[in-house]
Amino acid sequence: MLLAIDVGNTHTVLGLFEGDEVIEHWRIATDARRTADEIAVVLQGLLGQSPLLKGADVDGIALCSTVPSVLNEMREMCRRYYGDVTAVIVEPGVRTGVPVRMDNPKEVGSDRIVNALAAIQLYGGPCVIVDFGTATSFDAVSAKGEYVGAVTAPGIEISVDALAAAGAQLHKVELVRPRSVIAKNTVEALQSGIIYGFAGQVDGIVERMAAELADDPDDVTVVATGSAAPLVVSESASIDVHEPWLTLIGLRLIYHRNTM
Repeated sequence: MLLAIDVGNTHTVLGLFEGDEVIEHWRIATDARRTADEIAVVLQGLLGQSPLLKGADVDGIALCSTVPSVLNEMREMCRRYYGDVTAVIVEPGVRTGVPVRMDNPKEVGSDRIVNALAAIQLYGGPCVIVDFGTATSFDAVSAKGEYVGAVTAPGIEISVDALAAAGAQLHKVELVRPRSVIAKNTVEALQSGIIYGFAGQVDGIVERMAAELADDPDDVTVVATGSAAPLVVSESASIDVHEPWLTLIGLRLIYHRNTM
């Protein structure tokens, strides 16, 4: 079985593949203070408690990370605890099949290239990937499968935290759809502003990106992913498909590209 690990700024998502299918998955907090040994304890605990594994072994690891300090510890964890397992870490020199048409390709996070590959394979180009994570990232992929540019905006949780910290009479609220857009209390007013505000932001940015990406904007497929995507997907007019495991799928594809 292949273990795919996506280390983000806030959360680390792990998925276990049997063939092309994600049969088990976990989401844990990303902690830059964790050592390789601590990561191994957490990982082995998650794997050990899953009834789906039934004694099966991990025979491959695919990993990407946007946090350099965690990447270093993950690399050490793979070496010490899974030394007999083939591990593919997405970094310079790893074959992705995605040309990067940026002023400085090294600035592009590995997770964004992984997402681009998965989106191309699943839906073709041109496409826009909206990743609702710590930041809300918009990635543009051409009809040729090239990563051609990006937009980055503050993420939903960061915005909520900032609003709660700056407003004396405001506080964090449960992020659910309110009864109506025009709210009758402070909690629902915040919920309305967050959910419909971000949906409007997504639609506005995607519309402009699609106009630059293709002669016919309707040819552009818009793919949503990330932990906060379910909050916005149903309220956005521009999102075509929601793929929660886009990064894990991309890691699986890159693993096979570099081991076959």
